[in-house]
Formats: sequence, structure tokens, C-alpha cells
Amino acid sequence: MTGATPAIAVRGLRKDFGSFSAVRGISFDVAPGEIVGFLGPNGAGKTTTIKMITGLLRITSGTVAVNGLDNRRELPRVKRMLGYMSQKFSLYPLLSALENIEFFGGISGLAPRELRAAMARMEQQVAGAILRQKIQDVPPGIRQKVALFVCLLPDPAIILLDEPTSGVDPEARRAFWSEIYGLKTQGKTLLVSTHNLDEAEYCDRILIIHDGELVAAGAPDELLRQKRQASIEALFQDAIREHGQD
Repeated sequence: MTGATPAIAVRGLRKDFGSFSAVRGISFDVAPGEIVGFLGPNGAGKTTTIKMITGLLRITSGTVAVNGLDNRRELPRVKRMLGYMSQKFSLYPLLSALENIEFFGGISGLAPRELRAAMARMEQQVAGAILRQKIQDVPPGIRQKVALFVCLLPDPAIILLDEPTSGVDPEARRAFWSEIYGLKTQGKTLLVSTHNLDEAEYCDRILIIHDGELVAAGAPDELLRQKRQASIEALFQDAIREHGQD
């Protein structure tokens, strides 16, 4: 971490749903230009945390700053900096890929000429016949590719991807991470949640969350050395085990 203002700064973040605490006072930074993997099992608190960062969920306590701006006091400005690809709802299933691009591009404020250029770029990557099918009928890998494309239409500086490779085959996962690397080379900052532990190797740093609490954080190689573990899976299991003994 450098002395630069963090792209994302989370301090004491907590989310309660009645008597249940989904996120329990976590703190972390994401540096500009960094890929951070947010690892944890389903129900660990990853999605809840990401939704609080984006302003989609009200924060119970704690703070989130995006490029130094408090996301509660400056939410409209913060939203213009963020691109968000949600785990479940990213695209309208009964619209085609091109119709989704047109719809979300319009919401993002793209001019008609920019929308036409965006759709042309998409057709250079995926066959037009597929792009004209309802999005629910195209293969999962193509669906995720379109969802990422839509997320990037406003050209956000900071990108939050919630389980982006869930349900896709290994080849599609590798292709998706290649696109993520390409975004990093453009200077983008990425926070990527996943329960696929092997994806940690693609990240500059990882955050491991369990039962709403951070149980480990750092560069994958450094954590493996510190914990004397041979694999991310062993590191993950050890961190969960230690957390359960606290």
C-alpha cells in the first residue's frame, strides 16, 4: 500500500438485519490500480459489504470512502466513480444482449452515437446472431461477458464485481480474468468477490471473510509464507478454523 488516497477505504463497517449481523465491523483499503479478491463462502458477507460500498444498502455503522469521498454524504459523486456487476441481477433476461446494452447505456447517459459504437464493439467480440438472442438463452460465459461490458459502459474508475465467474466453466473463467487483467492495465481498480479459492492467484491482495468478519488479509504469497501453508485452500481452511476458536 502506498501513501496515496485509497480507492476504497472501509472503516468499522457493520450491517445488522434485526438481531442478525451480516457484517461485523470490518475495515480494509483497496489501493488505486489494485485487484483485490474478496474471498469467502456463500453467506459470509461479501455481497452485503459490496452493496454498502455502492450505497445500495444502508450502513448500520462505520464508514466507506471512495477516493476520499464519504459514500453517504457524497453518494451521487461516488456512484459516478463506480461500476457494479451484481451477483444475481445484472441484465434483463427477456431482452437481447444488444437491447441490454442500449438500455443500460441510455441510463448511463451515453449519446446515441456512443451507444452505436458500444454495440459495434460488442459485435466484434461476440457473433451478432448470439447478441440478438434473449440474454436468458445465451451461454453463461457470454452472459457474464455482456454483463461486464454493460458495467463498463460509463467508464468507471473503480469496478466492483460480485461473484462474476459463478456458474461458468473453467475456460470462461480464465477468459473473464484475462479481461480483468486488461482493465488493470488501463489503471482501473477492482474488488472481485468469489468463493472460488483458486482465483486468489489472480489478485494482488486477498481479503478472507467469514461470518461477517475479516479473518485474513494480504498478498497471497505473503499470507502463505506467514501462515506456513502450501495452498490458498489450506490457508482459507486454517483462517476459518482459527476464527471459529476465537
